[in-house]
Amino acid sequence: MSAGADMSADGDVSAGGDVSAGGDVSAGGDVSAGGDPEGELLDRVLLTRVLEPGDEVGGRWVRELGAGAVVRRLRQGGPALPGASGKRWAGLLARARAARPERDLAAARDAGVRFLPPGDAQWPGQLDDLGDARPLGLWVRGRPSLRMWALKSVAVVGARACTEYGAHMAATLAAGLAEHGWVVVSGGAYGVDGAAHRGALGAGGATVAVLACGVDRPYPRGHTQLIGRIAEQGLVVGELPPGDHPTPSRFILRNRVIAALTRGTVVVEAAHRSGSLVTARAAQRLGRHTMGVPGPATSGLSAGVHDLLRGEAALVTDAADVVELVGDIGELAPERRGPVLPRDLLEPAARQVLAALPGRGTARPEDIARSAQTAPDDAIARLYELRALGYVERHGDGWKLTRQAVMSVRGARGPG
Repeated sequence: MSAGADMSADGDVSAGGDVSAGGDVSAGGDVSAGGDPEGELLDRVLLTRVLEPGDEVGGRWVRELGAGAVVRRLRQGGPALPGASGKRWAGLLARARAARPERDLAAARDAGVRFLPPGDAQWPGQLDDLGDARPLGLWVRGRPSLRMWALKSVAVVGARACTEYGAHMAATLAAGLAEHGWVVVSGGAYGVDGAAHRGALGAGGATVAVLACGVDRPYPRGHTQLIGRIAEQGLVVGELPPGDHPTPSRFILRNRVIAALTRGTVVVEAAHRSGSLVTARAAQRLGRHTMGVPGPATSGLSAGVHDLLRGEAALVTDAADVVELVGDIGELAPERRGPVLPRDLLEPAARQVLAALPGRGTARPEDIARSAQTAPDDAIARLYELRALGYVERHGDGWKLTRQAVMSVRGARGPG
């Protein structure tokens, strides 16, 4: 650490340790902007202890003044910055006095965690779309480059208390996306999130868990093994420093990161007040693709998804549908078709004559020709062709369907 950012024994910035004007970052507040990168890193680590995720007022301070100037104001107990009430400013000052950024970085290193500030070579640029609500930095557990993985990623989110159908669809979608070379991003929670992560891992693919707590402290506890597996095969990321705990508001704010990090968000089962709908709406505001997997019309767990589908969300049923939306031009889903029936292989004129025969009893050639809108001679020629293929048989002067052809013709005609 440079002299301009020396810390005293108790972790406070010493009187002579202020970051000089040349050490402040540019308006964007990125480490790459110049100045003292190590000091900037420590300042941002400290601010992760002081400001809550998604704090747009604090984000504006950092953007306009630079992280160093904000930290100095907090550490020196100066007057409140614009937008902070006296009560809130007092709380921020108390947090700043208790923050120990060097200790947090040491704890992170011991847990195999690194801190990525904006401007780092591995920082995903799409997070900048969040404006003043973008993270101050991300704590990352795992070896791959988050920036590279985020370039081709899709979020799969949904209900915690999902049904077997929801878990199956999430796992199948995630596995299919992984097989197509896409990174699956979710929140590491029970239900749809866990199924999505497992589906990607099971397919040998890449997955990222975005947590609402310190990444060294897996939550929920029941997913400790799963999150450890994700860290080994993929990435675990979060905004909160080591050891920090989740809260309801942090779960909601975490969802904006999932939405911004990915090219699109797929919602699999969500009730009207599901947190996964927050992710979908954030994706819509950011101009990302929003998709939903439909469920039974009677299922309350799919009611939120159906509301999305009545709006701007696209209906998807498998990974190919998702890739067609979020992928490059030409990555089209296969044409959806029902099973091919033997009668589908007939020439159109022969199919028309076959459809003209009654389901029961016989019909004369002239009646068949009239129903098929063709000449009697042509109808007779087609009838003999159909007899050779086993569709019809002759009875005296009339013709009738064979037993094996009856169901095929009825199915083609539809009900009624």
